[in-house]
Amino acid sequence: MPDHADLLDATRAVRAAFAPTPQQVWPLLSEELGATVWAKHENHTPLGAFKARSALVYFDRLARSGALPTGVVSATRGNHGQALAYAAGRRSIPATVVVPRGNSREKNAAMQALGAELIEHGDDFQDSLEHARALATKRGIALAPNFHPWLVAGAGTYALEYLSAVPDLDVVYVPIGLGSGACGMLAAKAALGHRAEVVGVVSAGARAYADSLEAGALVSTPVTTRLADGMACRTPVAEALALIRDGISRVVVVSDDEVSDAMRLLYRTTHNVAEGAGAAATAAATQERDRNAGHIVGVVVTGGNVDTDVYAAQLARQP
Repeated sequence: MPDHADLLDATRAVRAAFAPTPQQVWPLLSEELGATVWAKHENHTPLGAFKARSALVYFDRLARSGALPTGVVSATRGNHGQALAYAAGRRSIPATVVVPRGNSREKNAAMQALGAELIEHGDDFQDSLEHARALATKRGIALAPNFHPWLVAGAGTYALEYLSAVPDLDVVYVPIGLGSGACGMLAAKAALGHRAEVVGVVSAGARAYADSLEAGALVSTPVTTRLADGMACRTPVAEALALIRDGISRVVVVSDDEVSDAMRLLYRTTHNVAEGAGAAATAAATQERDRNAGHIVGVVVTGGNVDTDVYAAQLARQP
């Protein structure tokens, strides 16, 4: 787990690229959730998601260790791939991203616009990851990890900003994909000695982390979510699972319908666009509205990268 010094060092690398993202209380959102709600807007990074931080820190530390690769490849559903292309491109390193078939068209286009070579392979993220590993060996390039202590340190920079700005936060909801965002929050909480309860959020259509925590062992589950593609994990990362198990208070499971409702709620009360994973924390806080009555609640809006037609369909959907 990154310590305070690691997080401050990671912040230096992030600041070379962009300023802190805002955390804000939105009166209408607070009214809806029956609490004082602070939203952390990671949808306001230059890439529209928190992953930009992790990739910047990863390449910064590679450079400082003299280990910059001649090329990189990784698997993604979109935000990690954009971040990889962005950070690699700043150092003139070619990046290849592997996505499953049927991936977000607009995320695919964004990765290509950032200079990535895009390859479609497999039916889900796990299939794409296995193909990326094979490509790394075949081409003799580096496999950029989807979970790594340096990525956690990068993700932890958003949490360090957030918890430092809101020292009286009672509880904070964080979505779990492969785990870097949740682990980054736990690292910042430990570094600051913050009192906030950290609650993990998983999709009902991607229950791997919730089921693994319940079983006390790695459990793979099918991915069926239509909306929360940023949380579409079939098999947890063992290191992330251990950190999450030891640090979070509990896990809330949210359905695609609840995520859709939260996407509309965030737009109506804040006029911010959230992708499915980016709205999952708000969906969980909505589910636990009665539990949080009168408290100071945090929701992490991890990203806003959602295809236009998908988002329009959620806005048009009747509750």
